[in-house]
Amino acid sequence: MSGFENFAQEARDIERALEMHGIAMGIDWNDTASVRCLAAEALKSQPATTKALVLSKDPATRAKGEIFALSNLMLKIMAESAGIGVHTHGGCAWKSFARALYAITETKSRTAPK
Repeated sequence: MSGFENFAQEARDIERALEMHGIAMGIDWNDTASVRCLAAEALKSQPATTKALVLSKDPATRAKGEIFALSNLMLKIMAESAGIGVHTHGGCAWKSFARALYAITETKSRTAPK
């Protein structure tokens, strides 16, 4: 890590993209159950699947693929910033999606065989 990352700007950019793609998909970021289903699907998605979604001609399908790709970027940015003691977050869409992503990954880690 170079130390020159602007985590706040990256979060704003991702927030804007989440909102835009969420509109295309008709996502209500306050609907916890729907957002959690989307997060679970994003975490299960393989790179080839995400790429196929992004290349779709259907705007809602393409938006879903973009959100899947953004989920990986969000998790990376949050981990990198936390590694240097910075708490990075965006607005409503970011917080809603991040909570769902973390809830699923925490549940998996607690229930994983040791």
